[in-house]
Amino acid sequence: MYEDLAQLLHALDGVEQNPRWHPEGDALYHSLQAFDLARRESDDRQLWAAALLHDVGKGLRCADHDEVGADLLDGLVAPRVVWLVRHHLDLMRAPAATRRRVRDKARLSDLERLRRWDVRGRSPTAVVLSVSDALDTLLADGGETLVEGADAPSSSYEEAQH
Repeated sequence: MYEDLAQLLHALDGVEQNPRWHPEGDALYHSLQAFDLARRESDDRQLWAAALLHDVGKGLRCADHDEVGADLLDGLVAPRVVWLVRHHLDLMRAPAATRRRVRDKARLSDLERLRRWDVRGRSPTAVVLSVSDALDTLLADGGETLVEGADAPSSSYEEAQH
């Protein structure tokens, strides 16, 4: 898993983003900032993973990076992380509709926190961990929390949470 995640993250290095929304620069630097914010505000490793991996689809330089990123992670990490990556833009695109659609309060809270870290992870001067240090931190428990339920299709999480 370490190598798979490292490859997905390294693909973000040098992926430029619109400076209007991302003054911090490339997608990797942004993702590492979101990860750092998540670690400071939560002890939930799956949320840390969602923060770190939310933009991995940008490594393929596609417009629907949320869907593509979730598909890349499906079967590799827990369905909850996949769901959060797939829906991390929903509160930006359609906040009221998302709040009506996502009835599970815990899941909505997770999505709101991920959105907050995504928005706040945009400092051009932030000090962040390297990819290897971030993954070592994320997987310090042996990766058990991160892969919990990864062998189940992410659609089962989607269905169970509505």
